Amino acid sequence: MFILVRRKSRLFAIAEYLRGRRTGTTAAEIADRFGVTLRTVYRDLEALRDAALPLRADRGRGGGYALDRAYTLPPVNFTAREAAVLTALGTFAMQMRVLPFSDTLAAALDKVRAALSASAQRELLAHVATLSFLGVPAPAIAPAIRRAVETAWFEQLPLRIQYRGADGIVTDRAVRIRSAVMERSITFLNCDDLDKAEPRQFRLDRIQSAEILG
Repeated sequence: MFILVRRKSRLFAIAEYLRGRRTGTTAAEIADRFGVTLRTVYRDLEALRDAALPLRADRGRGGGYALDRAYTLPPVNFTAREAAVLTALGTFAMQMRVLPFSDTLAAALDKVRAALSASAQRELLAHVATLSFLGVPAPAIAPAIRRAVETAWFEQLPLRIQYRGADGIVTDRAVRIRSAVMERSITFLNCDDLDKAEPRQFRLDRIQSAEILG
């Protein structure tokens, strides 16, 4: 099965793939899984070593490339009260569309809830049910546009957008996002306009479509 991803994402995916295995894996297996050449796999593995990942290569049956068994992220244990506060704040941010990156936030909140026991989850829901937020949510943005903007911002990738100006005219722009500004209910993206080689500011709610370039 092929999993096609960009190099930065692929390096992370390879590290997670190795961390989740109980035995080693060959370079050929990695190449087949991620749909790349052996040369690319060897280059990626070397990059992971350069990033101080404890990667080893074992010989013999069950060998191959593997991570040191002691390698893992330290666990983070939340109490139901702590999780309730984080979940309530995150839920408010999504409902009010405070952040343009709702998918990442929703995934993080799911992990917080999933880490709790059944009884702690019941306590969490009871806490959250007593909180109410009033405000004016930001304009709705199509999920596909949010995902493209999120990817472009986190990975610093250029973006092709169809943008509707204040005059109602839609133009095609190639941009790179430098920063995001949330002002009341409007999100502004400060970008480099790659076509005109000058900085420009765009309203997120006026982007009609967005596509990652490169």
